[in-house]
This record gives sequence, structure tokens and C-alpha cells, in this order.
Amino acid sequence: MSSNEASAVASTSSTAPSVYDVSVKLTFVDDEGSTRVVPGIVGKNIWETAQMHGIDLGPSSCGHPVEAVRSDTWTEPLYGEGPTTGFDHVLIVGNGVETAGPMTWKEKVMLREYWGDAELSPESRLASQVILTKEMDGLSIFVPDRLVDDYL
Repeated sequence: MSSNEASAVASTSSTAPSVYDVSVKLTFVDDEGSTRVVPGIVGKNIWETAQMHGIDLGPSSCGHPVEAVRSDTWTEPLYGEGPTTGFDHVLIVGNGVETAGPMTWKEKVMLREYWGDAELSPESRLASQVILTKEMDGLSIFVPDRLVDDYL
């Protein structure tokens, strides 16, 4: 290999993205306190990541987005149905929680319809509505005791 080829390979390999550029580590904690650390892919949501690793969060609430917050003064209506159930309730804390998109009015409604006030907290979210970001590396996800969803 000539020196030009070697330098081209070196420069290409140093700029090529790796799986580490698009993956994060998430810690799932169940209602009994058992933990499981799994890799997640940036751009996927928490529910998809849990499914990929065999962690049951209940049925997904994956309707298309109702709206997108584009700035402090502009929220674009997208006319999707939004979340359709509240079964996939989780509590998210730790790294990158501030990078989770804001909760939509529809997500708030679904959480209130499916869970009592005593079971909800400021950290409550629907797993299908939280898209993973690189800043979420090390995020902890608490999975409360599941609602019975056998009739679905």
C-alpha cells in the first residue's frame, strides 16, 4: 500500500461513524428493583428499545405526532392522532432527560386516563413518545407495575 493510500484509509477510518456514535446505554428498573442495562439506538423511542431487548412495557401508544414544537413561539400542528393508550407509562430520570421532547397535551390526557394521580409524577412519560438522543447515554427508566392489558 502506498503512503497516499495509507493516509486516505487513515483519514476515512477516523471520520467514519461507528455504532458508538449512535448508541446509548439505558438502565431499566422494574417495580421490584431489578435492573437491566441495554443499548439503545439514537432516534428510536424507549418502547422500541424495550421491545428489542424483551422488556415488557405493555402495548405501544404509537399514533403519529399531534404537533411539533419548532420554537418558543411556534408549535406546528401535524394532525396525527398522537398516543392512543397509556399502557407504556415509565418514569425517566438522569442523563439527557431535558432533551426529551416536551409532553404533548394528548400524552398528558392518556397518562391521566390510564393512571391515577398517585401513580403519576413529573418524570412520567409514555415510552413510545420519548425519542432517544445521544445525551441520554446513562438514562434510567423506571417501569411501574403494569396495568392489566390482557383484553387487547
